[in-house]
Amino acid sequence: MVKIESIEMVQVQESHYEFIRALRIHPENIKGFLTQTTISSEDQMKYMKRYSGCYRICLVNGEPAGYVGVIDKDIRICTHPLFKGIGVGYHMLSEIIKIFPEASGRILKENIASQNLFIKCNVPYELI
Repeated sequence: MVKIESIEMVQVQESHYEFIRALRIHPENIKGFLTQTTISSEDQMKYMKRYSGCYRICLVNGEPAGYVGVIDKDIRICTHPLFKGIGVGYHMLSEIIKIFPEASGRILKENIASQNLFIKCNVPYELI
């Protein structure tokens, strides 16, 4: 388990686009998303060029550990498997809701971890 010595949220840069794509389609993560399709690097580039201002990267000890974003008041959040269970998701959700206070989540009924996170952070969500 990783020990958190420092944690911070930073604005997404182009150098983060592939990290986000790879994390989004990672076998341990993709099953938690409403849309479970593979994303090409080209599609990711187009998407991020349009929406990168809506996303933040969480750095733990200077290393990307996850991302969170809000599009049309809908929260998208994903933590790298090596950083799960140590408070990274909590930190990201707590910080993004300060930026987008009207945002909420749409969570798959079987995604208990996300439901627990949103409850812990007192952020509203809808089960899908």
